Amino acid sequence: MLKNKTALITGSTSGIGLGIAKALARQGANIVLNGFGDAETPQKEIAALGVPVAYHGADMSKPAEIEAMMAFAAERFGQVDILVNNAGIQHVARIEAFPTEKWDAIMAINLSSAFHATRLALPAMQKTNWGRIINVASVHGLVASAEKSAYVAAKHGVVGLTKVTALENATSGVTCNAICPGWVLTPLVQKQVDAKAAALGISNEDAKKQLLGEKEPSQQFTTPEELGALAVFFCSAAGDNIRGVAWNMDGGWVAQ
Repeated sequence: MLKNKTALITGSTSGIGLGIAKALARQGANIVLNGFGDAETPQKEIAALGVPVAYHGADMSKPAEIEAMMAFAAERFGQVDILVNNAGIQHVARIEAFPTEKWDAIMAINLSSAFHATRLALPAMQKTNWGRIINVASVHGLVASAEKSAYVAAKHGVVGLTKVTALENATSGVTCNAICPGWVLTPLVQKQVDAKAAALGISNEDAKKQLLGEKEPSQQFTTPEELGALAVFFCSAAGDNIRGVAWNMDGGWVAQ
């Protein structure tokens, strides 16, 4: 379905981003990966799906590096047709104790990077009258949790940016939507599970159950594969008139 289209996914060397990249690759899209850590293994995993893959290690907190990444993708594949803004970091603390540098870093990576990548991707999408911008927000773009002020503020901002992008391109073939996952068992969340197990002296499985029980009525994690399938849906013809939604995949979290 996506043959001859190019998808750039930020923060895609593991977790949700890699899951979405694989789903788009299975539909034939060229893939541009981005992220920290091991870049070789995810590139091999994408290449094994039979599509061209490239990698750019832009630091998503730095606009100049985002510009370099977008230029790299355009030079390599012509243009970015599908942009998935997924890069994100987390820090947990009460507001009065929240380190200001952590606030600035979370805003830069979780919110501002989506703006910069979007502004750079839009002109080519508008010229060809087809494009998909998918912002990976969070259930925390819709509701709040204590001790996550920066993350919640940034993700609410991502949902707002999604709506404005959708409205500004509403009469074109360019759409913008947000995905709002609940708990996904990524390496980041596994660290929270491990910390809970250690702090309470319980097993890893019991820690997972307790984490899910606090927020998610389904008692099960959303998977990167499920999120990837939703991204593919947004990219399909069925998604042509889905514009500006914040689609939560959260096991009932927000329904409570």
